[in-house]
Amino acid sequence: MARKRIFFISLFVVSVVGLAIIQYRYLRIGLNLARVQFSQKIAEAGAEIRQDLYGRNQLTFLLANALEQDTSFFRTDPAQLTDASRYFLKDYLRERLVDHQIDRDFSFSLMARDSSYYLQSTAVIPEEEQGYTYPMELQGYLPERFGKRMVLQLEFRNLNRYFLSQLSGLTLPTLLFLVGIVAVVLWVLRTYYWQRKVITTTNEFINNLTHELRTPVFSISLAAKILNEKLADSYREYTESILNQTKKLSTHIDKVLELGALEHTRTLIQKEELNFRPVLDRLCRDFLDRCQMEGQEFEYRLEEGPYPMRASVFHLENAVNNLLDNARKYGEDSEISLAAGVRGDLLEIKIRNGGTPIPPEALEELFKKYYRLPRGDRQKIRGYGLGLSYVRTIAERHQGKVSIRSNPKIGTVVEFVLPLLRHGN
Repeated sequence: MARKRIFFISLFVVSVVGLAIIQYRYLRIGLNLARVQFSQKIAEAGAEIRQDLYGRNQLTFLLANALEQDTSFFRTDPAQLTDASRYFLKDYLRERLVDHQIDRDFSFSLMARDSSYYLQSTAVIPEEEQGYTYPMELQGYLPERFGKRMVLQLEFRNLNRYFLSQLSGLTLPTLLFLVGIVAVVLWVLRTYYWQRKVITTTNEFINNLTHELRTPVFSISLAAKILNEKLADSYREYTESILNQTKKLSTHIDKVLELGALEHTRTLIQKEELNFRPVLDRLCRDFLDRCQMEGQEFEYRLEEGPYPMRASVFHLENAVNNLLDNARKYGEDSEISLAAGVRGDLLEIKIRNGGTPIPPEALEELFKKYYRLPRGDRQKIRGYGLGLSYVRTIAERHQGKVSIRSNPKIGTVVEFVLPLLRHGN
């Protein structure tokens, strides 16, 4: 169990780490694609900017005078001319960038290659924060007027946050889902191991309790046998009643202990090769005798031929007796029938009674440990809800299965299916 726990926990950790790594790689790919897309948009905007600044217009004429500090045309202070040119150029650049879906803070500088002429935006991005620089060499009016190569350079802050914000619709839900998966799995694991601990403690308590009950039951039975031999015949009905009740109690104790042992994954059933038909025939004859004593109708039909299988006679006898006893207790004095036959490589045993049909929603619940059908009239019948749980455990340990069908037309039919040995296998 410890190895299995370590295995599943390790598998969970590896899966979560692997999912995180894959998500990180997808994020890197998304960032690279965002950078490529941003570069394409900048290139498209740059082509339009170069085209707009190619000819002589109001903006290029203003920029040229600001670079030369020539105030003869505008008749203003050189500093005011420089500030105005900065304002109009930045406003123009922002408009062109927004047209191409680039809404990001930037700075710019317009200069000659030899830096003899230089115009820079007032808000300058520090060099350590510059994440993207896009230079554009201008053609036309400005280079021709100054006789120098002119460059307009755009500078953007570190764009990783900007790219991440573009991908937030993909990354944020993924991270939330990942955290949700981890939280749910951890909660399930915690609940599972807590419930397992409770079940283990409960089973240990029940096993210890039943073991402790064996001693007083044996003592009562022994005392009743001694009294039965010494008392007069008029009192023997009381001692016989005590013996019958202690026998029933002992049977219930053995059933609880046996079921607890079978539910332990390390408990192995001792199997042997046998012909189950004579065993099943004996069980049916014994049950027929009991039914005749109690005035209950019972018939059975076993197909001819051997029923070869590898099984535990003790447990299969208990399982069939449980099913027959349930049919008797819950059949409401209706006729009980058992039919067995070979179907391919399987032995099918069908036990039917005509009692009140079982609700469909309760059919699967019947196989759960301690479950009893919640009906007032059914609670008159004593029981602990262990019989069908025991039968299913035996069926599964023999690679078989058990199922129940119930409706007003057919009554209640229990199908007990077991694999047969064929060709020595």
